[in-house]
Amino acid sequence: MPEAAPPRIPPLPPQVPRMPRNRVLEWLGRAVLRLGGWRIEGQFPDLPRVVVIAAPHSSNWDGIWGFAAKLALGIRLTVLGKHTLMQVPLLGPLLRWQGVIGVDRRAPHGVVEQAIALLRGQPRLWYAIAPEGTRKPVERWKPGFWRIAKGAGVPVLPAYFDYPRRVIGIGPPFTLGEDMAADIARIQRWYRPWRGRHHDVVQPPD
Repeated sequence: MPEAAPPRIPPLPPQVPRMPRNRVLEWLGRAVLRLGGWRIEGQFPDLPRVVVIAAPHSSNWDGIWGFAAKLALGIRLTVLGKHTLMQVPLLGPLLRWQGVIGVDRRAPHGVVEQAIALLRGQPRLWYAIAPEGTRKPVERWKPGFWRIAKGAGVPVLPAYFDYPRRVIGIGPPFTLGEDMAADIARIQRWYRPWRGRHHDVVQPPD
């Protein structure tokens, strides 16, 4: 039986944040995608700062395929995690190396404000978040991603899982307006074609 073809890996433009080059981890990410029959499609925008959202999020497998894609691409995605995890020996340095930044959820200025300050203070940073906030189907997305992108003055870049085709895709960046509800509904409708493992993005009323 012939060996499965390697997954297609789109190139990263110059301004996209990258991890330090590690051919072993890149090979590992490609191998996991190849074994699962997954590929990556779409064109990454040449932007230094964006808020990346990923949907539909319906399974723990999303994290496995998404992390494999991250390794294969060599892209650096920043997420916020509990600051206490950063203090754990071995785990803390590993999380920081992978782009996790500790945040104090009890801080008076809040997580959204900390994320905005982080984006504003870095020349290159792709901040990643799951707007559904849970693996269960939800009618209303959590608005934190919109508030962060709007406050930092950066676009929202949608990524998607399409399980029937086994594709992780990148869409065009969304420039936000002044109407949060309208923007979120517009982005949710953009996700209409993509199919999650257990459910799709719940569509807002027309």
